[in-house]
Amino acid sequence: MAKDPKPVDPDKMSRRKQFVETYRMASRSDPRLALWLLGSFVLGSAVGFVVFWLLLPTNGFLGTVIAVVGALLLGTLLAMIVFGRRAQKAAYNQMEGQPGAAAAALRMLRRGWKSDPAIAFNKQQDVVHRVVGPPGIVLVGEGNPNRLRQLMTNEHRKHERVVADVPIHEVVCGNGEGQVPLPKLVRHVQKLGRQVKPAEMTDVLNRLKALDANRSAVPLPKGPVPTSMKGMRQNMRGR
Repeated sequence: MAKDPKPVDPDKMSRRKQFVETYRMASRSDPRLALWLLGSFVLGSAVGFVVFWLLLPTNGFLGTVIAVVGALLLGTLLAMIVFGRRAQKAAYNQMEGQPGAAAAALRMLRRGWKSDPAIAFNKQQDVVHRVVGPPGIVLVGEGNPNRLRQLMTNEHRKHERVVADVPIHEVVCGNGEGQVPLPKLVRHVQKLGRQVKPAEMTDVLNRLKALDANRSAVPLPKGPVPTSMKGMRQNMRGR
């Protein structure tokens, strides 16, 4: 009996394979993705052709070629923008309600952020993730809000003893009152402000190592969380 192929690390994929894998992942929950891409490409190309045709000083053969090239470029750009947003929405839809969804979403944070999944947990699979970045330390809870309250309080106190001079924020990911929905989690964390300078990040991370050294390794619960999030992020950023 043949064994299932192991998932490929997005870092080891070519740019083309990352794009294909992202498209497959997105099309599973967005059947109209191809129509959206085709429509945006046609619309962008039409607008681009008209704009270039009107702006060019000449309407001869050279002008036509330039207008066509410009139309194709604008159509491709618009299609890529639509693809990135639809793929992001599809990824969040697939992750919604799955264990580890918040941790997967936090991986989309750009440079200057350090994300540590499941630094604290309980038997009911309620977990607390940690993000260190410009706002300071952000504790992100995922699970039952009533059970998370004590878990978050304990983690806040532990971190406060180690980095008392660094702001500590608490965020609960969910759809209830006072919670942050999964699709808005990354943006919410980014908007918490800039209170820690990049030069101070190294010192904060070093001090947190002492705290983490006493923790046991906790694997995230397995589930249908997309494994191509990094590739999708790079596609959305045009990298």
